[in-house]
Amino acid sequence: MGGMPPLGPGAYAEGMAGDERMEQAALVALLRGKSGGARWAEVMANVMEAGSALDVWHARVPDALLPLPAESDPLQVAVADIERWTQSGLRFMTIMDEEYPSQLRAIHEAPPVLFTRGMLVGDDRAVSVVGSRKASERGLLMASAIARSLVGAGMTIVAGLALGVDTAAHRAALDAGGRTVAFIGTGINRTYPAQNRSLHEEIAEKGLLASQFWPDAPPQKFTFLMRNATMSGYGCATVVVEAGEQSGARAQARMAVSHGRPVILTDLVVEKNTWAQAMVGRPGVRVASSTQEVVDIVCGLVRGTADVEDALRHLVQV
Repeated sequence: MGGMPPLGPGAYAEGMAGDERMEQAALVALLRGKSGGARWAEVMANVMEAGSALDVWHARVPDALLPLPAESDPLQVAVADIERWTQSGLRFMTIMDEEYPSQLRAIHEAPPVLFTRGMLVGDDRAVSVVGSRKASERGLLMASAIARSLVGAGMTIVAGLALGVDTAAHRAALDAGGRTVAFIGTGINRTYPAQNRSLHEEIAEKGLLASQFWPDAPPQKFTFLMRNATMSGYGCATVVVEAGEQSGARAQARMAVSHGRPVILTDLVVEKNTWAQAMVGRPGVRVASSTQEVVDIVCGLVRGTADVEDALRHLVQV
């Protein structure tokens, strides 16, 4: 794999300069709504346009508007919180940081911040393997087989640490000695569902556990949909193994299409769902009838991406 080498939390914390820390703190303060309650999307649009969260903060909260004696300075509170997060073993990064996964920046729903535990890998060759929490035995077996085979092809397995297909995919990747990444729908300090507590910890130790929510945030319906968008953006493709008519996997498949990411539907999911049948034939959507077909499609996508990257590098050199 190319790109930056794996980074551990210690190296990240030691390399953080004062200016970078203040940029992070300004973004945290802005996202917390201490500058007038602007929505996250508006905040991020302003920050990306300005190229500096600190500049946006000072424009919205002039230095002359000092906090009352009984109030804390939001910037200093944010600095203290970031220090506390990193000292507890978390890595904290914003979309402005170099360590932020580059593939996520390409999507409209790119999370402003990420909290991670485990090993961050640059240019991670990853595939989302998703599906129903109440998967059938056939669905669970397919998820496991697909994850094992993709690991054998050098891919990272991405899933959401939910019960059912997600759990089967994570477990199979770990058992095969591969890398797996879990994007969770709660704060990173929470374990949800409780049944996956040991898997949660194992992924943090051997792979990567990631959350785009404040560390103690509880599970909410909208957070899981936001998590699905992030999973789509992180992976080079989404494989939907088995899913119901209203599942989060269905939402992720549609998000992936909007992100320009390929979607691979198993014949099982197409057979049982009208939404999947309606997606067949759309640009970027493939149907696979076997594990090997899934792997062949993914490997073809990766080779195609590598060929494009090589061509672009050649053009730059010329």
